[in-house]
Amino acid sequence: MLSVRIVCVGKLKEQYYSDAANEYVKRLCGYCKPEVLEVREQRLPMNPSENQITHALEKEHTAIQALLPTGAFTIALCIEGREIDSTQLSDLLTDCANRGASRLCFVIGGSNGLHNLTKVSANMMLSLSKMTFPHNLVRVMLLEQLYRAFSITQGAKYHK
Repeated sequence: MLSVRIVCVGKLKEQYYSDAANEYVKRLCGYCKPEVLEVREQRLPMNPSENQITHALEKEHTAIQALLPTGAFTIALCIEGREIDSTQLSDLLTDCANRGASRLCFVIGGSNGLHNLTKVSANMMLSLSKMTFPHNLVRVMLLEQLYRAFSITQGAKYHK
C-alpha cells in the first residue's frame, strides 16, 4: 500500500479545518497509509523585512527536510507549480506506484509560502490554483483531492 505523507507548516487552529482534515485522512485509510506531520511556523513581527521572511523560510525548510522520507517522490505545493485536474492527479498517483514509488510526500508551506530550496529539491511543484488560499484550507483541499484521485483510480462513485 502506498504511503502518503503530508508535511505542513503550521497547525490547524480552527476546529472546522481540523474536522474536515481528519475526515479525509480517515477516508484515505482505505486507499493508502496517510500521515500528516506539522512543523512550527516561524513567528514574524508585524511588517517583516524580506530578510526576516527569508530567515524564517530557511528555518522552516530545515524542519521540512528532516521530515521528508528517504526516496519519497516529493511534491511541493506552490503557486508557480503545474496545475492539473483530479484525473491527472489520479494518473500521477498511479504512475508513481507503477514506477515502484512506495512513498509520496506533499509539502504545504505556511503563510509566507515555501523556501526556494524546498521547491527546487522536490520532484515536482504542484499548484492547486492560480488563486491564493489560506494554507489551512489548502491542507483540506489537498486531502480531498487525494481522496478523489484514489477514488478515481479504484472506480468508486465519489468522482462525478
